[in-house]
Amino acid sequence: MTYRTISRRSILAGLTTAATAGALALAGCSRSDPLGTDAGNDAGTASSRTIVIGSQDYYSSEIIAEIYAQALEDADYTVDRQFRIGQREAYAPEIEAGAIDLFPEYTGPLLQYWKPDTESRLSEDVYAELLETTPDGLRLLDQSPATDQNGYTVTQEFADEWDLTTIGDLTKVTTPLTLGANSEGEHRPYGPEGLATTYGVEVAFTPIEDDGGPLTVKALKDGDIQLAIIYTADPSIAENGLVSLEDPKGLFIASHVVPLVSDNVDDAAAAIINKISAAMNPEDLIALNARSVKEELPAATIASDWLAQQNLG
Repeated sequence: MTYRTISRRSILAGLTTAATAGALALAGCSRSDPLGTDAGNDAGTASSRTIVIGSQDYYSSEIIAEIYAQALEDADYTVDRQFRIGQREAYAPEIEAGAIDLFPEYTGPLLQYWKPDTESRLSEDVYAELLETTPDGLRLLDQSPATDQNGYTVTQEFADEWDLTTIGDLTKVTTPLTLGANSEGEHRPYGPEGLATTYGVEVAFTPIEDDGGPLTVKALKDGDIQLAIIYTADPSIAENGLVSLEDPKGLFIASHVVPLVSDNVDDAAAAIINKISAAMNPEDLIALNARSVKEELPAATIASDWLAQQNLG
């Protein structure tokens, strides 16, 4: 099992159990079968081809990829781990060239990579258009309920004071609002101009160059800013008593975990991955991320524990 390390980051969830009869080989696993696939298959029926699994330079992506890897190994597939490859510009050409067979992706950002002018914003629209946009030789499996995307975040106190649940509720606020985010966020579609156009909310902008990290959280808690852009699966949200505002109009493009696979991934392997996706929810993703950030556990340990806790039989 080869590892290629280049850095860290996210996670996954989503679908069905169907596979060709007799194709799943789960006999002879070294531990109990957390995926609960039907027995009665020969241990030698799994694909003899190696499945190359990649991940982003992002901790939750690595954890999800490791969950895929361990589940497939339990089904007697041979896995080659190519984790921490980098960002989409680095790994997407490798996937398109067939060098990587399985990758935990995110629907909205992937669609924008392949189709920058997309107008789809909401979950089902994004997934449907992504299915149409995926290049030949690749296919999407089911998207997971698990999400990890940019979102507007406020303190719990601020949300309670103004009765905020959605981004649109910010129109109730009668005091000046300041948004804090990386400097490029000022001119992104979801920045101040997009917020004003989509929801009718006017804000000032303060650059904070830490990707929604500790400096951004401190600015929120100190009242220097009232809004921040923080990933919705970031464990710092719960740890610091923050609230992600709902986005019913899709100012931020939907971003569900979705497995992207090559033709080297057979139907039996795809069924295993879909079952994992279906079992993972947004709360799971936050908890997995927290174990990486707070406990500093390796992805292999986090993945093994999550699989052992699943009752997917």
